[in-house]
Amino acid sequence: MTAPDTESLRVPVRAPRQPAWRTQTPVVAVVALGGAIGATARYAASLWWPAGPGGFPWATFWTNVVGCAVIGVFMVVITEVWAAHRLVRPFFGTGVLGGFTTFSTYAVDIQKQLDSGHPRVGLAYLAATLVAALTAVWLAAAATRRILRARQP
Repeated sequence: MTAPDTESLRVPVRAPRQPAWRTQTPVVAVVALGGAIGATARYAASLWWPAGPGGFPWATFWTNVVGCAVIGVFMVVITEVWAAHRLVRPFFGTGVLGGFTTFSTYAVDIQKQLDSGHPRVGLAYLAATLVAALTAVWLAAAATRRILRARQP
């Protein structure tokens, strides 16, 4: 019987792991910064185009539709075209666009419509936003892919 090769018994040495707070702090910081930017833009839109009592909340509707379209373009670009820095997606995708699109305000707007005796407006808003936002993200992603394919040599 022969002794096993000592090289095969060695355990590879791994670099020491950094604490989670060190790797996550930059991500949390850029998400917070992006969220502040996106939420400020959304708030400005709501001040610029306020919804009256019983009126359709157009500012929130278009904010969500436009934000979803931008998400469609952004995700195609950073996953299929451009090797983005690791903080780009958290900053812009989660932070800016997450703060800009506002499905919490969407839910509050629906509740306000129902509470103020305008259930038809609330339900129309509920359905229209859902359909328009999903359609916007799908169309934007498809259009971006088509444009990018057409530009290839």
